[in-house]
Amino acid sequence: MIAMQYNFTLPADYDMDIVRQRIASKGHMLDNFPGLAFKAYLYASKGQEPTKSSHNVYAPFYLWHDNEGLNNFICGDGFKAVSQAFGWPTVRQWSVWHGHVDAQVRSATFATREISQIEAYTDLGALRELETVAAKNMSKQAGALATLVAFDPNAWTLVRFTLWGDASAAQAAGLPDHVQAYEVGHVSAPGY
Repeated sequence: MIAMQYNFTLPADYDMDIVRQRIASKGHMLDNFPGLAFKAYLYASKGQEPTKSSHNVYAPFYLWHDNEGLNNFICGDGFKAVSQAFGWPTVRQWSVWHGHVDAQVRSATFATREISQIEAYTDLGALRELETVAAKNMSKQAGALATLVAFDPNAWTLVRFTLWGDASAAQAAGLPDHVQAYEVGHVSAPGY
């Protein structure tokens, strides 16, 4: 499995209704995309609850079953359209150590993402084991509808991502302040 995200930081005065309307009109287009475990259409509005974001952002997050699905999307009309609308993004990718997707994933309304640096010479086997256990435990949290932990051996980063039923479930989990929070406009999840 492969996790993927690109991020568009939008101007402070950007009308986020444009993003919400885009998600509402186009979100369903990937509902049955081959190779996709899920795509969460994520956004955060500057200074607005429940995300408390410091910027306006549009930042879709994907979980792919394999490279073929990812390649078909990036090389296809969907990515072409989003890059023409918002600009040419850097596409981050992580190799998934653990991923869990609940049957109710389409009902997610809130997401959290934490990216941290992996220190040089870290025992990666031990880190993988520790993070997998933590992700499995997070999957058992009330309201957690998808959880994953993954790493990027190029930039040596670790990502922890969770889709939640609502913001209160995420807050009850006691997440650190540096976690990026998002509202979820739609979840495309073939097979769920």
